[in-house]
Amino acid sequence: MLIPSKLSRPVRLDHTVVRDRLLAKLSGANNFRLVLITSPAGYGKTTLISQWAAGKNDLGWFSLDEGDNQQERFASYLIAAVQQATGGHCDASEAMVQKRQYASLTSLFAQLFIELAEWDRPLWLVIDDYHLITNPVIHEAMHFFLRHQPENLTLLVMSRNLPQLGIANLRVRDQLLEIGSQHLAFNHQEARQFFERRLTSPLEASESGRLCDEVAGWATALQLIALSARQNNNAPHQSARRLSGINATHLSDYLVDEVLDNVDLSTRHFLLKSALLRSMNDALIVRVTGEENGQMRLEEIERQGLFLQRMDDSGEWFSYHPLFGSFLRQRCQWELATELPELHRAAAESWMVQGFPTEAIHHALASGDAPMLRDILLNHAWGLFNHSELTLLEESLASLPWESLLENPRLVLLQAWLMQSQHRYSEVNTLLARAEQEMQITIDAALSGDFNALRAQVAINDGDPDEAERLAKIALDMLPVASFYSRIVATSVHGEVLHCKGLLMESLSLMQQTEQMARRHDVWHYALWSMIQQSEILFAQGFLQAAWETQEKAFQLIHDQHLEQLPMHEFLLRIRAQLLWAWGRLDEAESAARSGMTVLSTYQPQQQLQCLALLVQCSLARGDLDNARSQLNRLENLLGNGPYHSDWVSNADKVRVIYWQMTGDKKSAANWLRQTPKPEFANNHFLQSQWRNIARVQILLGETGPAEMVLEELNENARNLRLMSDINRNLLLLNQLYWQAGRKNEAQNALIEALTLANRTGFINHFVIEGEAMAQQLRQLIQLNTLPELEQHRAQRILRDINQHHRHKFAHFDENFVERLLNHPQVPELIRTSPLTQREWQVLGLIYSGYSNEQIAGELDVAATTIKTHIRNLYQKLGVAHRQDAVQHAQKLLKMMGYGV
Repeated sequence: MLIPSKLSRPVRLDHTVVRDRLLAKLSGANNFRLVLITSPAGYGKTTLISQWAAGKNDLGWFSLDEGDNQQERFASYLIAAVQQATGGHCDASEAMVQKRQYASLTSLFAQLFIELAEWDRPLWLVIDDYHLITNPVIHEAMHFFLRHQPENLTLLVMSRNLPQLGIANLRVRDQLLEIGSQHLAFNHQEARQFFERRLTSPLEASESGRLCDEVAGWATALQLIALSARQNNNAPHQSARRLSGINATHLSDYLVDEVLDNVDLSTRHFLLKSALLRSMNDALIVRVTGEENGQMRLEEIERQGLFLQRMDDSGEWFSYHPLFGSFLRQRCQWELATELPELHRAAAESWMVQGFPTEAIHHALASGDAPMLRDILLNHAWGLFNHSELTLLEESLASLPWESLLENPRLVLLQAWLMQSQHRYSEVNTLLARAEQEMQITIDAALSGDFNALRAQVAINDGDPDEAERLAKIALDMLPVASFYSRIVATSVHGEVLHCKGLLMESLSLMQQTEQMARRHDVWHYALWSMIQQSEILFAQGFLQAAWETQEKAFQLIHDQHLEQLPMHEFLLRIRAQLLWAWGRLDEAESAARSGMTVLSTYQPQQQLQCLALLVQCSLARGDLDNARSQLNRLENLLGNGPYHSDWVSNADKVRVIYWQMTGDKKSAANWLRQTPKPEFANNHFLQSQWRNIARVQILLGETGPAEMVLEELNENARNLRLMSDINRNLLLLNQLYWQAGRKNEAQNALIEALTLANRTGFINHFVIEGEAMAQQLRQLIQLNTLPELEQHRAQRILRDINQHHRHKFAHFDENFVERLLNHPQVPELIRTSPLTQREWQVLGLIYSGYSNEQIAGELDVAATTIKTHIRNLYQKLGVAHRQDAVQHAQKLLKMMGYGV
């Protein structure tokens, strides 16, 4: 639950001076991206913005406290403030923050800006006390916020110091409105108005001006002068002299002398006790201070001018001026030290009654009451865990004695899940082993099952599938039906283990069970994970259309449950890109891969390795070797910066090996082959992929014997496990091996089988990537006209893509091709009698490829006027008048030479 007072602007402004000169400065605030109000404490920052905000409806207010350094808590309040300003317009962002379904603050803000793009009115967001933020992650996220916020949104930030928001750029671009302490300091006229509102006997203008000068216009000092004068009947100038040039240390002494020592003992104790509450209402005050009527007492303190302000329109919530509140809390520790534990216990109990466990934990920690803290955690810790209050939970568990954790094993389990969520796998097992060894109580079967489900998840994450399977089975045998979360975890882990073993049907069944359970209990991240696994399995089985449909369901789940910024969204986009690539839809595949990289943009660059490999793969399928090389440089840099899962390495190696094949780089391939460990088995599609990389390099190096042995074993394993997509890929490599070895009949048989299997898989680019050798064979098969209709159609489509992508832009008309063309018996006589120059043939090839005159000039590095001359000459020699005629003429020549176009 969110504390209402943190989302409310101060509303009782009856005795404040209206700062007309500053309000005039703020009247144009909507013309700036950021309004920054900075000054030391007590200069009236909050009061000024409250005056300015009065009557504004499209405004959200977020008052920070020390607890908001935790990014999830910061996000919750910030989005709530935006919802307050927009009347609930940003539902998707609110749902994401409530369910913690975002990868980072920047990704959450990106979603927020998408929704705010539909908001067409001026919008204001106020963040008070930003100096309390020290978390660099929040600073960086707010820097992003300022760079990308909508034009109609103005952010107003109040801080005691200059915040780390990268404001220099805004200042240069005149998108920053700054108000500092020199502006906030009261002038003589404002000081006079101030005293007129607070003193029964008016001061002369000259005297109020002198008082103002002595405290340099500091609003809090003026308030203290007025308070002292009212309470002691002292001359105001005596207080002014004491406050002149005061520092923080002396201010404490002043507040003791002039405030605490001038109220009765009951009020003094009320101030000290109530200040322990960062926010307060009637019920909290009654419980903590023992007063019978908390609301009445608070209103009385407010009337006395003791730095108390209302924080919501209902008048139920109050808070002290930050400067005064900090002073009171420090003083309370000195004067009421023996009562402090009991006061914090009372505060914790009252916050719990009102349903705010995070505030209750704050006071339980301060009280040192371990049993109370333990009880709060036992009742609320898992809810806080699911809302990512990880820092608070770690601090709380660390403050409990180890014996207390042993007496409450579910707290040990919580601590272990905290470690697992931070990938501290070895610490998880150490903790659980120690706890089981030292516990004096008997662990019931359900709890033991919870422990084993967690251990199973740790084991599979740590790359130990055998141990993961053993633990998952034990957990499932022990867990009751009611332990739904642990049953989901154990079922998912068992399914993943079977996937790794190549037992695809059994794995698919368990992943479908996982999805059903996860949906039933709203455990959406496991539902998404299980659907991604199902899609991978269906892909491996060769059911690519079914894989596509499962992916569609997963994308719908992401949309419905606002999971767009989870890292698993990148996983889904990546396997969608793989499927689109297989089907020859390169633009869509590249777009999906780039979207995956965007999802991971706030993570370490190493996380983008898989999507980057897909971008390389798209460039290779297009025959764009220059772009592929550029992307490969990035990929190889990432490969050298940390260990990766074997599947990731295999995918990265695949595009490197194909690039070496296309460029004939045997040296790099040989070096890789010497250094690459050979997997012990090939019993799943992960391992099949790396063995295929090895076979491809062996073929490139002319080691056809070893390559043939590898591919035959791969096919045998793939047939046994029904890895149909792998069989399809293996057949294509066998085809290349046979073709290179001159075994034409075997090559043709392998190709026909691959084409037939492609009717099921839908593969296109796995053929295209093999380039000219594949094109020659397909032309022969098409000319024989013996392929069944579906295979014939697929062969023509593949040949068309090879001709489009895998011949260099003007290689259709290179010297060898032109020589063969001129010797062809059907070549037009006009071309024989008026032969084109080699440069004119190149220009014709580029015209055929769709290049403009300017692009042709750039490609051939000559002047545009020279290209026009070449075009005019070749038009004359070919007997054509227009560019389209030239394209059609080139197309006829290519068809005559046996190229499908």
